[in-house]
Amino acid sequence: MAPVLNFDPALLLLAQGVKVAFFDVDGVLTDGGLLFSESGETLKRFNTLDGHGLKLLQLVGITPVVITGRDSKALRARLLGLGIERAFFGTEDKRPAAEETLAALGLDWSEAAAMGDDWPDLPVMQRCAVSCAPINAHAEVLATASYVTKTSGGHGAAREFCDLLLVASGRYVDLLEKYTQ
Repeated sequence: MAPVLNFDPALLLLAQGVKVAFFDVDGVLTDGGLLFSESGETLKRFNTLDGHGLKLLQLVGITPVVITGRDSKALRARLLGLGIERAFFGTEDKRPAAEETLAALGLDWSEAAAMGDDWPDLPVMQRCAVSCAPINAHAEVLATASYVTKTSGGHGAAREFCDLLLVASGRYVDLLEKYTQ
């Protein structure tokens, strides 16, 4: 099966050496809406396309890292189910968390990618080799992003970014063939 995805070659060059990808949660892995139960527990809706994309990144050696300003049982359960080991919760200043991760992995900003949707994500996005925003992100974030997805946050946008990173890694076709044989 021949892949149908097609990304700008210049964008693929930017993403070619990525080894770690930072993701926000609300507005990126979810639609940004917050639902609260009667007991005050936060409920979140995640997209399975996004989840599978995050798993695929791990298969090709790209480490997904979540840095979010909020925390919830639902989020922790989702990340555990996806095998995501690196996550920072309740983190409004996201740059130090990203720098800590880069140092722990022995990487620098040129080997990093980021996806965010609002101002707290900008300090990380601006430093990475390639950055992404869902189409429904804030205007300043859209202006900063190397790539803007066709879909909204929580509706497959993170998967689009994962696919871009997979194509840039040169492993997308191999992975696709494993599923189609």
